[in-house]
Amino acid sequence: MSEKKVILPGDKVNTRGSYTYKVGEQNYSSIYGILTKNEGREKLIPLSGKYIPSEGDLIVGVIKEAKFGGAVVDINSPYSAFLPTRREYREGDVVFAKIFEVDEVKSTKLGDERQLYQGEIIEISPVRVPRVIGKKNSMLELLKQKTGCNLFIGRNGRIWIKGDNVILLKKAILKIEKEAHTTGLTNKITKFLDEELTKEIKIKNKELK
Repeated sequence: MSEKKVILPGDKVNTRGSYTYKVGEQNYSSIYGILTKNEGREKLIPLSGKYIPSEGDLIVGVIKEAKFGGAVVDINSPYSAFLPTRREYREGDVVFAKIFEVDEVKSTKLGDERQLYQGEIIEISPVRVPRVIGKKNSMLELLKQKTGCNLFIGRNGRIWIKGDNVILLKKAILKIEKEAHTTGLTNKITKFLDEELTKEIKIKNKELK
């Protein structure tokens, strides 16, 4: 059975890895995160932090500067990325793209881009993104179904949204971010969306009377 526990910097842990440090024979957490225990194995998952580009990630980027043969892209990271393309982009254009290469100094190359039009971007902590997507896209599909909105979720913490009910979608996404460390989150978000949609229907019915 899997167990989860909130861990603060300096808390003792048995696991060793990128988010721990050792004093004597004891390991300590260097981050604020979740410690999961499953079949005797521990894993420390950060709950905050900057996005570090990784090959294969899908991201939502904003064009910073058009250059010959491509564009410099803000990927919500300490590092910028370059998008080789023949398309003419302008500063502020939004793209959904894949990270193709990341070298030893984090110089990042993008590709397979798709330009996104007219929507808006909200930002959450990059480490909370998997909870917005859900297992096998379960949370993503729930958000689309309940709000009727279109959305592209970047691993870099940016989410592009568009539709008639973006206000409700924003509320749901921010609730997921806030409660990402809790269990039964899908059921909580389903209940929240159903309650909010019921309120909206009642308000509309009153307006029609």
